[in-house]
Amino acid sequence: MQTAREIMEFDVLIVGGGPAGLSAAIRLKQRAAENGREISVCVIEKGGEIGAHILSGAVMDPRALTELIPDWRERGAPLNTEVTEDRFCFFSASKSLRLPNALLPGCFQNHGNYIVSLGAVSRWLGAQAEELGVEIYPGFTGAELSLDDTGAVTGVITGDMGVGRDGEPGPNYAPGMELRAKYTLFAEGCRGHLGRQLEDRFALRAEADPQVYGLGIKELWEIDPAKHTPGLVMHSAGWPLDAATYGGAFLYHLENNQVAIGFVVGLGYSNPYLSPFEEFQRYKHHPAISTFLEGGRRIGYGARAIAAGGEQALPKLVFPGGALIGCEAGFLNAPRIKGSHAAIKSGMLAADAVADALAQGRAQDVLDAYPDAYRQSWLFEELHQARNFKPLLSRFGLWVGSLLFGIDQILLRGRAPWTLKLSADHTKLKDAADSTPIAYPKPDGKLSFDRLSSVFLSNTNHEEDQPCHLRLRDPSVAISVNLARFDAPEQRYCPAGVYEIVREGETAPRLQINAQNCVHCKTCDIKDPTQNIVWTPPQGGEGPVYGNM
Repeated sequence: MQTAREIMEFDVLIVGGGPAGLSAAIRLKQRAAENGREISVCVIEKGGEIGAHILSGAVMDPRALTELIPDWRERGAPLNTEVTEDRFCFFSASKSLRLPNALLPGCFQNHGNYIVSLGAVSRWLGAQAEELGVEIYPGFTGAELSLDDTGAVTGVITGDMGVGRDGEPGPNYAPGMELRAKYTLFAEGCRGHLGRQLEDRFALRAEADPQVYGLGIKELWEIDPAKHTPGLVMHSAGWPLDAATYGGAFLYHLENNQVAIGFVVGLGYSNPYLSPFEEFQRYKHHPAISTFLEGGRRIGYGARAIAAGGEQALPKLVFPGGALIGCEAGFLNAPRIKGSHAAIKSGMLAADAVADALAQGRAQDVLDAYPDAYRQSWLFEELHQARNFKPLLSRFGLWVGSLLFGIDQILLRGRAPWTLKLSADHTKLKDAADSTPIAYPKPDGKLSFDRLSSVFLSNTNHEEDQPCHLRLRDPSVAISVNLARFDAPEQRYCPAGVYEIVREGETAPRLQINAQNCVHCKTCDIKDPTQNIVWTPPQGGEGPVYGNM
């Protein structure tokens, strides 16, 4: 029996209330005002409020924001801390070698950029959008695609609420709505649930390399004012990762004696015993980092996958009825560790294509003007120059890869006549029998911590009486393959303690999924070597509440 659903119709529907989605909404309303037209624009956001699921470093390049809202300073945009100093260091276990700024490629220099809370920026963008008449509905997930008889996207169906663990409607059951639009823009962020379906349905990756990812883990600290330098940006590479494992770290000094500290591990690593969370905890004990944190207090924690493949991993951006924008598509400049300006710009470019199509009376067709405009934009030029960063470091390791990328950027100015290829992260793990176990030290509760106390700081919450949103295509594979061959790497790559191998007496081991801990980072969906784990959205409004992360 088909569920009866309420239907709402709009000119444009945007799935995701991050920088890309909100910027697209703002640009659509700006274009409508310029042309004296009315356009109905709706944004849905799976978080309980705008910004709840936003996690980023973040140092923000204001270029795209200035194009979108030239008077953002006067409007009170929360870009409060301009970068005052760049430091880039290579770490050994106990020492730090700082690279002179004169040798830093331009992508590592942050003059004119701002250290921000991207969650706060998103909330501000949401307020700007609402002032222009955009309808924003937090707490609504895009659960399913809505398609017409020709296969074109006509919108989405939001998730049902009040479904019990057994999959049956409970006493508070409320069916999701069908939201229809002439065009739908998908801005779910990295590894979007619907974005993956769109890539498969419309073969959007037929001519693209596999997307590759990093797992970013971040903490927010309040530190001793005597150690605080507002505007200081510090990046590092090397220890505790070995030279063959792609990754790096950051320490950003915001306002109010706060620092954002984070660690990124490329998910193409090969040792199944590696734990990105534990590597991060070790990193904080390095003398160059602990000197800032000692005597401070950790006040926030979160984790998120990052699309790092760059230009050659971008899928086809458009399909009948809609487009991919922001990190949904993979618009991130990996060497700059920046995606917010790219997200904003891509949202604007897609919005312009939609506004022109609506003005021509079109609907549910292919917005070819969007990828055409991208290829003529500064965003394409920026990503094209950086395209070989991730392949070089992944293929040649830290030292040789860094040298080759320096040559690529400084001598060749990113115009090398070759583009290196990428391969999928989930194919890279070696068997446990061929790998070396890693002994991680116990947390001291001062600089380093365990997973559960960390998840507590993310304010993560899920209703327990609902279907598990972390689904196994074949439950037996978790034991017969993942445990047998790789010693169940999901126990270690998950930064929230979601996956456990439980052994009770003489019974066979089983995989226990603690879905209520999930911080929606999507790492399991990406790194699982058998691609057996599928992340799907839980009920709307659930998951982490990051505040000013």
